Amino acid sequence: MLKIFNTLSKKKETFRTITPKHIKMYVCGITPYDTCHIGHGRTFIIFDIMIRYFQFLGYTITYVRNITDIDDKIIKLVKNNNMQYMQKIVSNIISLMYMDFNKLNIIHPTIEPKVTKHINEIIQFIQILLKKQHAYLANNGDVVFNIASYQHYGQLSRQNTHKNFLNINFVDISFKKRGQDFVLWKKCLKEQIGWSSPWGYGRPGWHIECSAISYKYLGHNFDIHGGGNDLIFPHHENEIAQSQCIHPFFNVNFWIHTGMIIINNKKMSKTLQNDIKLKDILLKYNNEVIRYFFTITHYRRPIIFHEEKLQNACIVMKKLYRAIYNINEIKEINIQNIPFKNLEKQFYDAMNDDFNTPKAYSILFKISHDINIAYHKKNFILQQHLMLLLKKLGNILGILFYNPKYYFKNHTTKILHKLEIEQLIQKRCIARKKKLWKEADNIRNFLKKNNIFLEDLHDKTIWKI
Repeated sequence: MLKIFNTLSKKKETFRTITPKHIKMYVCGITPYDTCHIGHGRTFIIFDIMIRYFQFLGYTITYVRNITDIDDKIIKLVKNNNMQYMQKIVSNIISLMYMDFNKLNIIHPTIEPKVTKHINEIIQFIQILLKKQHAYLANNGDVVFNIASYQHYGQLSRQNTHKNFLNINFVDISFKKRGQDFVLWKKCLKEQIGWSSPWGYGRPGWHIECSAISYKYLGHNFDIHGGGNDLIFPHHENEIAQSQCIHPFFNVNFWIHTGMIIINNKKMSKTLQNDIKLKDILLKYNNEVIRYFFTITHYRRPIIFHEEKLQNACIVMKKLYRAIYNINEIKEINIQNIPFKNLEKQFYDAMNDDFNTPKAYSILFKISHDINIAYHKKNFILQQHLMLLLKKLGNILGILFYNPKYYFKNHTTKILHKLEIEQLIQKRCIARKKKLWKEADNIRNFLKKNNIFLEDLHDKTIWKI
């Protein structure tokens, strides 16, 4: 039975859907003022794996991932406040996002709504909040949410919001009743980018956008709301406050958040200018190598980025592809009759435990090891069954989709065949007998770089991948 950690309850809960075998899921998407960085890559790969596993379990999914195509950072890029020019910039960046995500083999959302196409829905939400006195018109013309009107504020983040806001250096909060109150509609000058509203010309605040969009496509009760854990506060906290004030029965069954990427002991962010672009890392590494690197750490934990870890991921993927190297030569075999269901069950148990991908990968490594043993024992039927199982489970994680021979030809160094390996081992044995230690070490190191590991026994040398 699948259990998922719920940020709201701070514990793992048994996953049940509102509608049998159908999942309604909303994940906060990008703000297209710059190309995507590896933090985006990790978050959306993690939700991609969740979707793949849900589909494997037989669920259908309505997956909504918005695009925040109006924002202060986007407006700063625009010359002369020209709406058409802004749309062109945004469109170009979104196209680059698709290029990156397609290369990473990330499943497309069912619906990908843009904020600028939902201004009417946002205005309607703000009107309801004003009518219910959960919002007020500030003295600068902005419409602001009144946090004091919502008694459950802070339930998601568990933060002392009063203390937090005292420590924040606001540019100007004098127009608000309280520093904690947040903007729903920002007043703009007519020559700036904006829209007409009952309160005058302006544009929406960040938080109200997701409330309005998620309600339009998923209603006031849906299964999953997700994003990076930097969105827990204030974004998702504010979403809950708005949505519950509009619809008292608003509820998301599971709030799911992914860990950040750490670079040089600091959280990676565009603000700190230490972000690494997805397009740059995709030039250096295969997409499945990147996927493995992002998910070998549990999704709720942060990742410490280091180039060496990506290089290690390359070795791991070579090992897995080497294990299924001859899979395309397998004739008809009924995979349903696999005689080692325990390994498969262990994989599913790991995924059912809050998508424990590190444990799931350990099962793939065990299968890879068993393939190697079966090969050396010349138990080729068992080897073939194991190869099919390894590919089947790997595909759930979004890996092992390549033809292995293509992978080695195009995404890694040339594969060494059995005869080549044994010839090199024989050459090394001769060098050792002649006490040519440097030559022997060079051969060992060369094999190691090709993911071939030697073990010297009393009377022979054996190898494994």
